Parts: sequence; C-alpha cells; structure tokens
Amino acid sequence: MSPATITFIGLGLVSYGLKAFGPVVVGGRRLPPVFERAAELVPAPLLAALVMISTIVDGNGFVFDARLAGLGAAAVALRFRANFLVTVLVAAATTGMVRALLN
Repeated sequence: MSPATITFIGLGLVSYGLKAFGPVVVGGRRLPPVFERAAELVPAPLLAALVMISTIVDGNGFVFDARLAGLGAAAVALRFRANFLVTVLVAAATTGMVRALLN
C-alpha cells in the first residue's frame, strides 16, 4: 500500500475512534447537570461564530463586502420571525443586489 492510502486509513480509524469514544465511555449514564446544560448551550454560539468567520474573514484579513449585507438582512428576517426558506432567500437576494450595485 502507498503511504497516502495508509494515511487515509489511519485518519479514518482515528476519526471513528474519536466519534465512538463518548458513547463507549459514557454509555447509558447521564451527564452531570452542569455538563448537560453546557452541551445544550454550545451549538448556537458555535454556529454563530462559524457563520461570522466564513462571512467576514478571507485569507489573512477581514473583508467587508456583500456577504455581510446578506448576513445583516438574514438577521433582520430572523428578527421578524421569518421561516428558514424566506430567510435564505432574503439573504441571497440582498447579497446579489449589493454585488450588482458594487460592480
């Protein structure tokens, strides 16, 4: 086998091991309430951070372009409790209009 194949197999095994670690170690037991509460609170800020990083960071610096306008429009749509599809369409339309105006 080539070194690349061995590397891919090794990475797959490590990835599988990391994913299986929690269920194997914790099993059917419940986590302490502090950890359960933390696990409930982590996804929202993590998703927000990932969205912000992918929106305003490009390469080594910050970029403020049409994507930020689309994100702002999505935030406004969510503020008015628009559903997911409407929010995505508002963000895409806003981004497209700003790009058209800037070019």
